[in-house]
Amino acid sequence: MMDHKIASREEWQTARDELLRREKEHTRMGDELARQRRELPWLPVEKGYRFETDDGTRTLAELFDDRSQLLVYHFMFGPTYQAGCPTCSSIADTIDAALPHVQARDATMVCVSRASFEKVQAYKRRMGWSFPWASSAGSDFNFDFGVSYTDEQLPSVWGSLLEGEPPPILRQLAATTGTDVTGCVSEGPGLSAFALVDGDVYHTYSTHARGCEFLMPYYSLLDRAPKGRDEGDSPQMWLRRHDEYGLEEER
Repeated sequence: MMDHKIASREEWQTARDELLRREKEHTRMGDELARQRRELPWLPVEKGYRFETDDGTRTLAELFDDRSQLLVYHFMFGPTYQAGCPTCSSIADTIDAALPHVQARDATMVCVSRASFEKVQAYKRRMGWSFPWASSAGSDFNFDFGVSYTDEQLPSVWGSLLEGEPPPILRQLAATTGTDVTGCVSEGPGLSAFALVDGDVYHTYSTHARGCEFLMPYYSLLDRAPKGRDEGDSPQMWLRRHDEYGLEEER
């Protein structure tokens, strides 16, 4: 780190003031994008999706839990997984703390995965979470919202990455979730938003891949640290479940 430029207080303040100007532009652009998200047209949800939950089998409308807005985090935990995705798990670590504030603004947040409800519950107990987590096993929900893929769809989603030796990140994800690479990449992360009006459900917004990075607050903190994310060419290879950091050194 000591290869970095060293400046006087006056030089530092000049550089900081210019960066602050650009940071404020970024903030205002974020406000504008948020407004544009709210103005997206709504799409009626006409399928009768059903989910297994702590309260038994529920419809999508019932997941709103008497609120008018619903946020669904599509947690990567497929039918062949033995444990949830570590990156999704790092996101889920922050959900419990956010729930009271989200609910105070008339919004419910739940996680949804294709793994069986029994697997979801066991993993949730291991990680110490309490947020609502539903299983969409046997439903088209994940496929319809672009976070699960059939064997026929995988080549168009992943292309040549599945040919020959998969890249290290895919091999690591498969190993840490207890499945093979194909089973692992049949799931993807995402966040979808819904509105409930007079009993009718509307799909209002979805985002995937790096669009979910806003749910990873540790990146925002690291982006302000002197070394930044310090990931090199292998983003997220360092991520572990919160009960796994240090275990490799102990071995």
